Amino acid sequence: MPVWIKDKLMQKINIEKELAELSGSSALKGKLLFAEHHQSHAASAFFPSPFDEAVVLTMDGVGEWATTSVAIGRGHKLETVREIRWPHSVGLLYSAFTSYTGFRVNSGEYKVMGLAPYGEPKYADLIFKHIIDLKEDGSFWLDQSYFNYASGLTMTSKKFHDLFGAPPRTAESLLTQREMDLAASIQHVTEEIMLRITRSLAKVYRIENLCLAGGVALNCVGNGKILRDGAFERIWVQPAAGDAGGAVGAALAAYHLHFDRPRHVVKSSDGMMGAYLGPEFSQASVERSLTAAGAKFEVLSDDALYDKTAASLEAGHAVGWFQGRMEFGPRALGNRSILGDPRNPDLQKTLNLKIKYRESFRPFAPSVLRENVKDFFELDTDSPYMQIVADVQNRLRIPMKDEQKSLFGIDKLNVVRSSIPAVTHVDYSARVQTVHADTNPRYHALISAFNARTGCPVVVNTSFNVRGEPIVCTPEDAFRCFMGTDMETLVVGNCFMSKGTQDAGLLNNYSKDIAAD
Repeated sequence: MPVWIKDKLMQKINIEKELAELSGSSALKGKLLFAEHHQSHAASAFFPSPFDEAVVLTMDGVGEWATTSVAIGRGHKLETVREIRWPHSVGLLYSAFTSYTGFRVNSGEYKVMGLAPYGEPKYADLIFKHIIDLKEDGSFWLDQSYFNYASGLTMTSKKFHDLFGAPPRTAESLLTQREMDLAASIQHVTEEIMLRITRSLAKVYRIENLCLAGGVALNCVGNGKILRDGAFERIWVQPAAGDAGGAVGAALAAYHLHFDRPRHVVKSSDGMMGAYLGPEFSQASVERSLTAAGAKFEVLSDDALYDKTAASLEAGHAVGWFQGRMEFGPRALGNRSILGDPRNPDLQKTLNLKIKYRESFRPFAPSVLRENVKDFFELDTDSPYMQIVADVQNRLRIPMKDEQKSLFGIDKLNVVRSSIPAVTHVDYSARVQTVHADTNPRYHALISAFNARTGCPVVVNTSFNVRGEPIVCTPEDAFRCFMGTDMETLVVGNCFMSKGTQDAGLLNNYSKDIAAD
């Protein structure tokens, strides 16, 4: 209620005021069109998808009232057919465990997903017995006595804490096996919900294609299990599946549903075309910005740039890679990325602790040439937006010894599991990004140059930022991040920089400025 009284009841007035100021007039001219929250999610998932017809499933915390909804998309039409309403929400259930395990709600859920493979789902039966009543078709009911989000400003109640035998973990305190088992348990429960819903939808509607959006669709482990389950022939996930993607969805809903405009399906790729929708900078602009920041760089031709950057990766360096238009959504997709050699067994820990300044358990994604994906991962479909988790191919795996199998928790991190250990999670999985020459030719060319040198068409890809900061946007942002971390190489456009040649007076240790998360 405090949020509603202070902000949401004034939403229309505030939007009209802000739009009027942006347009430079004293009053807004024209009519505001409102799309429902889940309608926006559904539109963002279906209209850019490569499908003429699809079932559209959206799952998140809550919109107006819907928390889970189903729509059917055909052509340029989209009709909502089923809903589960607040306060019964799989998104809020996951967020409750995010809060309980000591992470920040609405930003720490991916940490819980990354932590889950270190644990065992020991508490899953307890969750099913006491907290959620899950039906065979995936519909569910949450016992609200275990939560506090409906009437208070915290996620969980004392009854929740008593059920699991302790108060919530304090943020930044030592992670224990208990938190890992709690993460594994809520991940297992969430996957079971997702699988039951999608199996039921496939049976009822008999449509081959599934589109996903909403914050729960960022659970790429669950998405991978839906794909492998095979109830739907093909799936497509909006790259900005969270609330950011609602902006795209609202615009598409207005265009297709309100104005009845036709839709042109891009079957060879999808309507997002790589999701490179952000700002870009000309080579001349890059050189001016870097010079003003005090950077020392050399300007290389394209081929020389790819080869020299590939050599830096082969030498074990962490490379800041800044090219073209910035990605839209929560994943770095090869234009604002920190890259590394996936064959390096120490790289995951180095990137996490010395460059990203974050928890050592956090996994990194592989970017792989689309034409080589099935050679390295148990996947043979497009995954350009890093929304699908797949297992590393058996031929690349290193079997665990008996004493390694008995390890618990974070001790599992130091076990080398494959020939690409920096992107192989403790359960032999990886969050795969397929790189396509038509949507990102420069990134494709760099990985091809690395492959020519090493025989490995895969690089480590993580977002170009440190913990608590957004992904870098401008050349100045990139140089500042480069000089504040242990990155050895920075490439911005065709400008190549090595840390050793920079002015030592510009070095700045970021680690002392990192806020608690």
